[in-house]
Amino acid sequence: MRTCRSPHKGSSVHKQLRITLVKSYIGQAGSTAKVLTGMGLGKLNKTVLLNDTPEIRGMVRKVNHLVFMEELKGKGKDL
Repeated sequence: MRTCRSPHKGSSVHKQLRITLVKSYIGQAGSTAKVLTGMGLGKLNKTVLLNDTPEIRGMVRKVNHLVFMEELKGKGKDL
C-alpha cells in the first residue's frame, strides 16, 4: 500500500499558481489548445488560480512559451 508523502498534507498553507495567458496559441499544435482549455485559459490576458499539483506543473511546462506563471503562498482562499 502506498502512502501519500505530500508536503502540504495536514498543513493549512496551500500553494497556488497564478497563470496568465500572454501569447496567442493560434498556429500551435492542437494539443496546446487542449491544455490551455483544460487550465481554463481561452482568451489573452486571462488569469486563473490553480492548485500547485504535479499535473498542473506538467501542463504549464508544456505551454510555458505562452503563459506567465507566478507562485502564491497563503492560507486557504485568503490569497
